[in-house]
Amino acid sequence: MSSRPQAADEPGEPSGTGFSRITKESLSDRAYQEIRSALMRSRLRPGQKLQLRPLSAELGLSATPVREALLRLVSEQALELDERGTAVVPRLDRARLQEVRDLRAELEGKSAARAAEIADPAEIARLEEIHAGIPAALAEERFQRAVELNERFHLELCAMGRLPILFQFVTTLWLRCGPILSHLYDDGVMEWDPHPHVRIIEALHRRDPEAARAAMRQDIIEGGSGLLRYVDEATPP
Repeated sequence: MSSRPQAADEPGEPSGTGFSRITKESLSDRAYQEIRSALMRSRLRPGQKLQLRPLSAELGLSATPVREALLRLVSEQALELDERGTAVVPRLDRARLQEVRDLRAELEGKSAARAAEIADPAEIARLEEIHAGIPAALAEERFQRAVELNERFHLELCAMGRLPILFQFVTTLWLRCGPILSHLYDDGVMEWDPHPHVRIIEALHRRDPEAARAAMRQDIIEGGSGLLRYVDEATPP
């Protein structure tokens, strides 16, 4: 006579649902990813202080994993600590912004050239859809939405290059420059004919790596010229 099968939810037995145990480390990682995303998408601004208790409440987490996430970002130089130990979004000076800009132009240009060689039609169509949202958002003066779509366009294109180490370097650079991109449209919307994103997409369709590289460099160098003016005005003499 066989024994009665034990119910899945009885003590000592796994539920079989595939859930992973929530640990302190995974909570810390969740907090890290949320704050990291906010930095890259300009939801946090240069000079903004990240007070532990209000931030923990907003994330719905206890202070410990949030503190660990903040310290992790400090170690990556994406955040700084002030004299009271509060995490602060760094302010970029002209030299550092130019260095980040030039590195982005080099690395993202290389990735765009690689994408022009190997991207499939579905990936290019997805990129077209992302870019189409940018002029629509700008027309409605939804500048934060436009900034976030711009970030998606760049990182989606970088991922299409299938160069994972390069992609990791690029995301680190976006961590540094993301907060300042909230000022991307301070001088108004630049008139392009056509927009460098459109030129990149056309180059992908034509399988033209050098045209994709050149359009990406134009987008980063010329498109970000207003950020240098903002930094100059914001930096004390």
